[in-house]
Amino acid sequence: MTRKITINPITRLEGHGKIDIFLDQAGEVQDAFWQVMELRGFERFCLGRPAEEMTRIVPNICGVCPSAHHMAASKALDQVFGVEPPTAAKLIRQLEYNAFFIEDHYVHFFFLAAPDFIVGPDADPAERNILGVLGRLGMDVGQRVLDIRRRNREIIRHIFSKAPHPEGGLPGGVPRAITEADRQWIIETADASLEFARFALQLFKDRVLGNPAYLEMIQNEAYQLRTSSMGLVDGQNRVTFYDGQVRVVDCDGNQILRFDGADYARHIAERVEPWNMIRLTYLKQRGWQGLEEDSGALYRVAPLARLNAADGMATPLAQAEYDELFARLGKPSHHTLAMHWARLICALQAAEDNCRIAREPLLTSRVIRNLDFKLTGRGVGVVEAPRGTLFHDYETDEKGLLTRINLIVATQHNAAPICLSVKKAAREFIHGLDVKEGFLNRVEMAFRAYDPCLSCATHALPGTMPLRVHLRDQKGTLLRTLERP
Repeated sequence: MTRKITINPITRLEGHGKIDIFLDQAGEVQDAFWQVMELRGFERFCLGRPAEEMTRIVPNICGVCPSAHHMAASKALDQVFGVEPPTAAKLIRQLEYNAFFIEDHYVHFFFLAAPDFIVGPDADPAERNILGVLGRLGMDVGQRVLDIRRRNREIIRHIFSKAPHPEGGLPGGVPRAITEADRQWIIETADASLEFARFALQLFKDRVLGNPAYLEMIQNEAYQLRTSSMGLVDGQNRVTFYDGQVRVVDCDGNQILRFDGADYARHIAERVEPWNMIRLTYLKQRGWQGLEEDSGALYRVAPLARLNAADGMATPLAQAEYDELFARLGKPSHHTLAMHWARLICALQAAEDNCRIAREPLLTSRVIRNLDFKLTGRGVGVVEAPRGTLFHDYETDEKGLLTRINLIVATQHNAAPICLSVKKAAREFIHGLDVKEGFLNRVEMAFRAYDPCLSCATHALPGTMPLRVHLRDQKGTLLRTLERP
């Protein structure tokens, strides 16, 4: 008789999901599934709208990565309207996007990941949260985290009106210029972000890498998964967030693909499995081979994958950290929990890059938009979101109304690998029918390292959604139940 353990809801992530673990009679793990149980539908209800509305709509897909969707939509609209933004506009966009990377990565590390490493994976769940983290690190660290987030979110708000759900992405540019008066506080924020990035990395080295138990956990085979890696790179194969080509390396680090974002459909295929409401992706040239590790068909995105896919970082301090990570773990690294380390390295590059951009003379140019529109009918915007490579693909009619939309987000790329990571962790830590809560948390740590965004990941599904409606009178008495299977 098969026994099932369900972790529902899974914790410390954006969205709603569950994990089903199936045990045999002896209590050994037969299988495990990571399941997404929600549906959004942005790709459907945006059809027929003017394309330029997308930068106001897609930031509302979720509250965790709105700037990534906003920027991908802005870049897609550049192509739809056939315009290249001026240099100042690109600098302003990159300034905002780096600020978003910084604040987003620290939300994940300090609020979602740190409870497992600072408080401990087996600690009381009531303490395994941000308050437990601050109790061990001190309130001054919490104040620094909040201050860096606040200051970088002010850059986002200043450029695109709002930090939670930015607006103002325009085809061909940005809505407002940076003044010389703005430059001073932006420089101060960039410099403070760089200082904090170095602090956060040293904290990770001291409290995580310096703890033999945690280092052993990072290196545990349960938290390793051999897949290909995908990320956005510049002309020198360095990590880039805003613009570049998509590069894919195999399990051994050999380049197998490098392509422009507009060509993604030639290389990436999508499929839906009956047990999940998230579309899984795989490399077309390898073909779907099921949920199999080391097949070459599955690939990962996210911070560690983008470092694997690149030959280096684009800034000097981040490059030194990149070298140290791979010197200790090997390249490519397949250590799932090392994503937290890579995440902090990416935040460091974003801070370094903003120190450069903040001092660029052209940042304050008044030439911030190109209005020489030529409607092309299609645009693909690709950015490296904090969680990995993000594609926005729009098609329009001759009036600029949307006729087709396809979004491939980071959590879709990672969906199949997350399932495999969860299964490997479950098989390592669950033996017997008496399963401790700490063991289940260690299983959750396998998916949490990816920082999945489930609201972003579920957009379209064939068929119909199950539906149950309860009709009650004014006193709450159930009158009738309507169901659609």
